[in-house]
Amino acid sequence: MTSAAPGALTSRPDVRSYDGYLFDLDGTIYLGDELLPGAAELVRGLRDAGRETLFLSNNPTKNPQMYADKLTRLGLSTPIDRIVNPLVTIVAWLRREAPGATVFVIGEEPLRQAIRSAGFQLTEDPQDIDVVVASYDRRFDYRKLQIAFDALWQYRRARLVATNPDAYCPMPLGRGEPDAAAVIAAIEACTGVRCEANVGKPAAVMLQAALDVLGLSGSECVMVGDRLQTDIAMAADAGIDSALVLTGEATAEMAALLPPERQPTYVLSRIDALLAPFAGT
Repeated sequence: MTSAAPGALTSRPDVRSYDGYLFDLDGTIYLGDELLPGAAELVRGLRDAGRETLFLSNNPTKNPQMYADKLTRLGLSTPIDRIVNPLVTIVAWLRREAPGATVFVIGEEPLRQAIRSAGFQLTEDPQDIDVVVASYDRRFDYRKLQIAFDALWQYRRARLVATNPDAYCPMPLGRGEPDAAAVIAAIEACTGVRCEANVGKPAAVMLQAALDVLGLSGSECVMVGDRLQTDIAMAADAGIDSALVLTGEATAEMAALLPPERQPTYVLSRIDALLAPFAGT
């Protein structure tokens, strides 16, 4: 094996090569509208080496085409089938677990459009709602909470699912915004109904969707991200290797506090340390 790139902090002395690389986006590949240091070099280097790359995000406010367009603008041209986010996995969940369901979406227009385009009827009539989808929604208000309350508590017919469990969404300059967890908590608090499924990281459905696209097994891939409770937890749950990059939320000290079996395989100060096995090729 080859030693990690100079200046990289690693939890192990070597970084091995993989057939597939699964990347978080916000805080890992970019922050806001800027690529993070080493991200472009890494992705291009892996592609040049014939490795598969795929991007995962818990952000339900953009569809895969929006992500592909953004990555292209940043110099990393990416087809939409190499983007997996909750818009992809919620549709897969509905088709599998609630075919023909009538859905109430607490979320933004890209999420609503994805579910509608998949053939599901959307409604705000509590008597007709089969599934309440709770998500990041910057227009969440009491009216929407009341509809969910009526569907789940008064009529007791609906199921509650979520696009992602994140408490907040990181923003540039250290700013954050409340995320889907706040919406889920409000609904659970007033209805007593527990959210039965989450289709974003760290749920297995998100990882499996990515592996299905690549046609690879978990043992052939590494999950790369900046969040311990989503990116690294998903990998730990599945027993696959992971790399924590210190360009987002988590620190090396936070990772060290985890039980050994939950710790990331690698802890990297720069994401391009993952190119070490390909140095000189």
